[in-house]
Amino acid sequence: MTEPDPDPIYREALEWFVRIKDEQASAEDRRAFAEWIAESPAHEAAFQRAQQLWDRFEIVKPEYDRMRASGSLNRRTLLIGGLAGLAAASGGYIFTRPGLFADYTTDVAERRSFELADGSIVELGSYSALSVHYTDSERRLVLHRGEGFFQVAEDAARPFLVEAGIGTTRALGTQFNVKLADLVTVSVAEHSVSVALDAARAVTIEEGWQVTYGAAGLGTPQQADQGVVEAWRKDRIVFEDVPLRRVLGELERYRRGRIVLVDESIGDIPVTAIFETRQTEQALRTIAETLPIRVLNAAGFVAVVYRR
Repeated sequence: MTEPDPDPIYREALEWFVRIKDEQASAEDRRAFAEWIAESPAHEAAFQRAQQLWDRFEIVKPEYDRMRASGSLNRRTLLIGGLAGLAAASGGYIFTRPGLFADYTTDVAERRSFELADGSIVELGSYSALSVHYTDSERRLVLHRGEGFFQVAEDAARPFLVEAGIGTTRALGTQFNVKLADLVTVSVAEHSVSVALDAARAVTIEEGWQVTYGAAGLGTPQQADQGVVEAWRKDRIVFEDVPLRRVLGELERYRRGRIVLVDESIGDIPVTAIFETRQTEQALRTIAETLPIRVLNAAGFVAVVYRR
């Protein structure tokens, strides 16, 4: 899931706003707040922004009152997460996203196919970005974000390479899928590929198999269910015992507002379901109905997920 507003002063102002708004705020809390405001004009300006954000976040107010009445221990966390999420969703954070100037991009819930100069076919999934760099010696693509399916045209003189995260996938006459999320997953639909993080860390993946990699290195190759892997090409997402936090991260790719998980204790709840990529609001409602969670959905800006 995406990160909140990167401005640390604004984030601090959001925290102070929720802290002071709480009826349980102590005299010491209020003195500390007054000292913080007095430290810098930037603090006062950031706090005013937080107040304006709260005024827009009308849907949260009844829920805040409900949690306050019930003595919920997570009320501050919920509001801080929700307000920060709304700030990111309604602000200019999109300009910090990778692939802003990529050669090919897709919008939220959009799929797009195109043919490259060598005859290779690429299909990009929702909110994806891809750059293409062809030379006389290689065909190098960079997946900045999202997901892509690659059908590679034969050209023995120029290897076909796809960079994603810290690794590079080299086609060995093939069709394969690359998904860039918290980790990168490469799945092979036809023939094989070589996946390498560096010269010492590489593996060949055969048809019907996949491998995941990230900061911790290359994972162990596993058999892939191509129906699940390529479900997005039919506007579906399939989850089989997938942790809730990953499900929410995936759903976020198909909606314009953020999804903020503010209670990590529920992040590992397994989810098995099939959702339509163009009906993420229904997916969130279904999750809330079937799991011990609540989803506070602020009119398309941000969905805040916490324990019921």
